Amino acid sequence: MKVVLAGIVGRYPFGGVAWCALMYLLGLRDLGHEVFYVEDTGECIYDPERNTISADPSYGLAHIDATLAPHGLRDRWSFVNYDGSYHGRDRNAVRDACASADLFVNLSGGSWFWRDEYLRIPRRVYIDSDPAFTQISLVTREPSLREFFGHFDHVFTFGSNVGTPASPLPTAGLHWHRTWQPVVLSEWQVAAPPLQRRFSTVMTWQIKSFADIGGNKDQQFVRFIELPARVGDRFELAVNGPHELLRSHGWRTVDAMGVSRGLDDYRAFIRGSYAEFGVAKHTYVDSHSGWFSDRTECYLASGRPALVQDTGWTAHLPHDMGLLAFTTIEEAADGIARIDADYAAHARRARAIAEEHFRADLVLPRLLEVALA
Repeated sequence: MKVVLAGIVGRYPFGGVAWCALMYLLGLRDLGHEVFYVEDTGECIYDPERNTISADPSYGLAHIDATLAPHGLRDRWSFVNYDGSYHGRDRNAVRDACASADLFVNLSGGSWFWRDEYLRIPRRVYIDSDPAFTQISLVTREPSLREFFGHFDHVFTFGSNVGTPASPLPTAGLHWHRTWQPVVLSEWQVAAPPLQRRFSTVMTWQIKSFADIGGNKDQQFVRFIELPARVGDRFELAVNGPHELLRSHGWRTVDAMGVSRGLDDYRAFIRGSYAEFGVAKHTYVDSHSGWFSDRTECYLASGRPALVQDTGWTAHLPHDMGLLAFTTIEEAADGIARIDADYAAHARRARAIAEEHFRADLVLPRLLEVALA
């Protein structure tokens, strides 16, 4: 089968975003499918070297190539700039790829255009990595967004409670299939024991998009800001937020971009950690969406335990060993103590959870079964 996947690797040139798309591409290829990557958002890229949105796509193009080329995909991608110019492969190559494709996968809004070549692909699916924000947008924003989604045969979401009685989120008349981020386990081997016992994460304090829809991590994080006062110097946050504020409350911080420049930097930071401590966006929590982080999956695959805020995902995944949930600061402190009490067992169970729930050769066949029905 031939698959065209649209992603946002160039628009948001960060290691975590790159891994998200890459593991779909590699996972599909490992299953024997032919893949082609396209990016067609109609937006300018973010250039972290200049810390600005840029009309010059050079940084994003280099980032896409650095993501795909080492995996034999150098000639299997095309980036459509905001001005309609094609980079990487030209428009004829994209048309050829689409003409023979069996499935079009739009990951996280990797394309906001229905070009004729995309519409001619027999099966088309959308994968929503931002649950709650997506569903609320569909019922509150302009009708053209609903019209856009009307051209998909199936829609999937990382929000495991969307469309169920567990969450009040609207469905906009769509049937949202639950899915997880696929993890290519060969790319995330179990790491050696860490030298320091610090919980880490990579996080964005606030995002500018969806500002009219809901709240960000800052609203939830302040609920736990006194956690270092209870458990000590146990944290290292790679964050693009208020470093001075966080440090004044005992959190060690590093620049998020410094550990997110590319695939290797991002993976090295996670594998060098003791465990993850993860807080979710306010809207994920408030809507009980059941969102679960693709970043957390990478910690687990690396044999790193994860202590992450419950958004409702606990109804669908184990959370007693290796992967722990919290809703209060007391539960967070207790989770740290539990991981410390038998770290080796938690580390082994973390990898086992990745193998049992998130491995690409498990997640993707289930997605394809629905997508091709």
